[in-house]
Amino acid sequence: MALLSFRDVSFQFGGVPLLDGVRFSIERGERVCLTGRNGTGKSTLMKLVTGEHEVDKGEILRDSSVRVAFLPQDIPDFVGTVAEIVREGASHHVADGEWKAELEAERWVEKAGLPAEALFSSLSGGQKRRVLLAQALSAEPDLLLLDEPTNHLDIASIAWMEDVLLSCGTALLFVTHDRAFLKRLATRILELDRGRMFDWVCDWDTFLVRKEAMLESEEKSWSEFDKRLAQEEVWIRKGLKARRARNEGRVRALERMRRERSDRRERSGAVQMQIAEAEKSGRKVAEAKNVSFAYDGGRQILKGVTTVISRGDKVALLGPNGSGKTTLLRVLLGELTPQTGSVQLGTNLEVLYFDQMRDQIDPEATVKDNIAEGRESVTIGGKARHVMTYLQEFLFSPEKALQKAGGLSGGERNRLLLARLFTRPANVLVLDEPTNDLDAETLDLLEEMLVEFEGTVLLVSHDREFLDNVATSVLAIGEGGVVSEHVGGWSDWKREDDARKAARALAEKPKVGSVQAAVQVAPPSRKLSYKESRELEALPGLIEALEGEQSAIGEAMAEPSFYRKSPDEIAVTNKRLDQLAKEIANAYSRWEMLGG
Repeated sequence: MALLSFRDVSFQFGGVPLLDGVRFSIERGERVCLTGRNGTGKSTLMKLVTGEHEVDKGEILRDSSVRVAFLPQDIPDFVGTVAEIVREGASHHVADGEWKAELEAERWVEKAGLPAEALFSSLSGGQKRRVLLAQALSAEPDLLLLDEPTNHLDIASIAWMEDVLLSCGTALLFVTHDRAFLKRLATRILELDRGRMFDWVCDWDTFLVRKEAMLESEEKSWSEFDKRLAQEEVWIRKGLKARRARNEGRVRALERMRRERSDRRERSGAVQMQIAEAEKSGRKVAEAKNVSFAYDGGRQILKGVTTVISRGDKVALLGPNGSGKTTLLRVLLGELTPQTGSVQLGTNLEVLYFDQMRDQIDPEATVKDNIAEGRESVTIGGKARHVMTYLQEFLFSPEKALQKAGGLSGGERNRLLLARLFTRPANVLVLDEPTNDLDAETLDLLEEMLVEFEGTVLLVSHDREFLDNVATSVLAIGEGGVVSEHVGGWSDWKREDDARKAARALAEKPKVGSVQAAVQVAPPSRKLSYKESRELEALPGLIEALEGEQSAIGEAMAEPSFYRKSPDEIAVTNKRLDQLAKEIANAYSRWEMLGG
């Protein structure tokens, strides 16, 4: 029997059916991604599974023995320590003894890398996410529901979550905007579109191709239907005018067509975003020289940062949560004064700032007033636009435009902030976590806009695919506030970082004891020829020379400055490192053969 089944489930909220006869099942071990545009009802479906909402029609089937856990999108205000909260998830183990529950909770706290005695309220958003996941998995659920689980997590924590979810074997139903997360986890895709559920047993890239083909086919079919309907309407009018006897069957068919056309739920248009570009800034946007920064009495956030940001650069800032990415942004923009070093800003800068906390949105004001501040029009690219028309381009209906902004979903708040920002011209965009809660279509459009934007972009995001598609360079904050600079996006930085770590480990690897001494105490099993004896005598020196060159390359690659070289130089060095590994392995193999 399936873990969970929806049978013709319907649910209506606010006059519009979010679910209209939905059917699907989830089997053990499946990892199902629930996708769809913002506002289509994905979170509502999760709440139907948990019992927070009741279905209007149909039924949800789940065996009473199936254990379901839920990781919500919004972080609850739990009271207690990390250990206490995780133990609540493991409480079902109490039947086997209190010790079993304690042991299971301890295991998950340790696996999540969490401070057991820390108060939940004192943790960062990313750490709280880890606590919630540890609590959910300590319950050993048969099915785990996750609603935007990567929100507030840095890239390292997202990778940790992926590894945990892949290894635990629990069936998953998850909603995410993170395409890299989706691609690694999903074995199947369920798409909620206009109240209907579509089941796609394929990967994400294949889904996009098939979905586009389906929409094209739907549009063609509807166009042909509308043409037939128009012809029938002409026929009925002509028939009435001429007072001829009409074919009653044809009249009934026309009435059915009218009802079908009336019931059709057409797909709303895509978001239409446009950045109003200001006049070009100076060639140099910002230059930092040996900048260090620390808050009063706090740890060192930035140390010796030197970089130049030029017009047209699209720079991604990377680092764990709490490493100082937002601080680095503010220092580069001149909002914070460093303790040492200097920051020189370029000329003619028009900066727009998309803040992580969405503080520019007034929750008590309407959506309309957040854009126009009481006016009826906004100026876009030097031309006046009616604010309601402008908001419709960001998928806000007239009814939604008159609601208070505090009632918007996360994705809608993000769209509203983008709409607000893009009313003003800019040549520098500063985007601090712009991708949270945005659906895939809006993300694609935002990416396309940023790539085509001729100004400068400073970007903080934990969406790896978004960074790869937009960024042309990376500023990565490492230990002690040291910032390294790299060409390319996240994947390019990750390859360099992995190579650097491997090289550092290689450089720190303890040297094998004297090869010469080993040769002397390893008597040959047969008498060597004169040539072989000379070769054996030379091998220790050859191995030491090869290992010395390998260690020197490793130390050089461990330095951030190494990656400022041209791609060709880096490729040559990497190739030589691979050759050295093979030559050393062959030399040791030959030495063992001759001395063994």
